[in-house]
Amino acid sequence: MQTAAPFDRALLAARRRRALARHPDGAGFLRDAVADDLADRLSAVKRDFSRALDLGSGGRLAAVLRARGVPEVVRADVLAAEPGGGEPDVVLDEEALPFAAASFDLVVATLTLQAVNDLPGALIQIRRALKPDGLFLAALLGGDTLTELRTALIAAEAELTGGAAPRVAPFAGLQDLAGLLQRAGFALPVADVDRLTVRYDGLFSLARDLREAGATSPLADRPRTPLRRAVLLRAAEIYAERFADPDGRVRATLDVVSLSGWAPHESQPKPLKPGSATHSLADALKGGG
Repeated sequence: MQTAAPFDRALLAARRRRALARHPDGAGFLRDAVADDLADRLSAVKRDFSRALDLGSGGRLAAVLRARGVPEVVRADVLAAEPGGGEPDVVLDEEALPFAAASFDLVVATLTLQAVNDLPGALIQIRRALKPDGLFLAALLGGDTLTELRTALIAAEAELTGGAAPRVAPFAGLQDLAGLLQRAGFALPVADVDRLTVRYDGLFSLARDLREAGATSPLADRPRTPLRRAVLLRAAEIYAERFADPDGRVRATLDVVSLSGWAPHESQPKPLKPGSATHSLADALKGGG
């Protein structure tokens, strides 16, 4: 039986488009920080790239790649343009990449993969678009992102109505994402997480930030009626009771998961075959005793 798609992709694009038109700097601090981190990770890779794909950074990574001297950079996005970011070279859906196999030797994806409905399929397409020994670098929200908001909303709605509907989108865990890299066929996969804590005056300040960034819930099965004001007020109280610092400001967790993997190539290191070791673990332990 086919599982229903969890995310309303059309709604997600519409909210982002509207948010960028009204608040072009919405969530800019996060996108800039993630782009800077990916640029730092890329600087540690001592090799040249000839053709790169910047997937969803709004042009931030494209500028970095061009400054690094990459001869050809293709900027792709789900939106036709961002205010101040110019036109992308390709408008696409991350779930249906239009590129031929072995088109790029580098693909970077910034905060664009956490809301695809078929992440395993998207990763397989990215790996297919890479040349052998090509590099994939990505950053996406995962883990315990917005766990405080999710907890407060569920607790308040359950308390006042006797039930709770999903209001915050789920995020994949670190181990799940690492496993998906392997499943997609990437060699030498690596996944790690950086936890950012952003502080707000309260739940409503956080909600405003999410709205201005076009990052409110894109769940396909979301309730079609807004939360009652009483529930929102109670959620704000619970948020402050459970997640406030001594100065009264509340915390919001953002787990940024960084992924890297290589398209397989015969030159890459390979694990030893079972039984090929020349020393046993028992001998090593004896030597250390």
